[in-house]
Amino acid sequence: MYMRISVQTKEIREAILDSTDRLLARYGYQKMTIDDLAKDVGIGKGSIYLHFKSKEEIVLSHIDRIVERVKKHLIKIAKSNEKTETKLREMLVLRVLFRFDSVQHYTESLDELLASLREKVNERRKIYFQEESEIFREVLEEGIENGSYEVNDTQKTAEAFIIATNSLLPASLSTKELGKRNEIEEKVLKIAEILIKGIKK
Repeated sequence: MYMRISVQTKEIREAILDSTDRLLARYGYQKMTIDDLAKDVGIGKGSIYLHFKSKEEIVLSHIDRIVERVKKHLIKIAKSNEKTETKLREMLVLRVLFRFDSVQHYTESLDELLASLREKVNERRKIYFQEESEIFREVLEEGIENGSYEVNDTQKTAEAFIIATNSLLPASLSTKELGKRNEIEEKVLKIAEILIKGIKK
């Protein structure tokens, strides 16, 4: 019984976040209301508050969910049997393109869309980037162990990988302003080539 309730709770929460994604694209953060969300999900307004305290928490949880999915994919690549170089390249492309794909239906950049939440979003971004760099650090250490790379400080190098590709993330620019998807991928691959070349033995 508890398991079924738990699954239903998770499903409703996911449905609310899916709806948030659609309504952010349609109305933007300021105009989107809890009433809109409840109607879109097909539940009562009170049910929304059983899962989230506020509209702000819902939207931040939506952004968190995108990044959780990014991390899940990064970990999957990191644990694969691919060569270390292939892993790093795929991880760099993934962290950029997954975000691009997740928000390409938004007409504004995330910074414009969530301008009133900027401080909280920026605080979260620091945590996101730190967590992603940890996954990169583990792969870099694997590369040192198998003799592929020479790195003095794996943490700082991992952070450099993150910083180098952050400019291609759809944050201050919308996906339309960033350019076409294949152009973004090309840019990430060029950055990856430079970064990987710099740490090869």
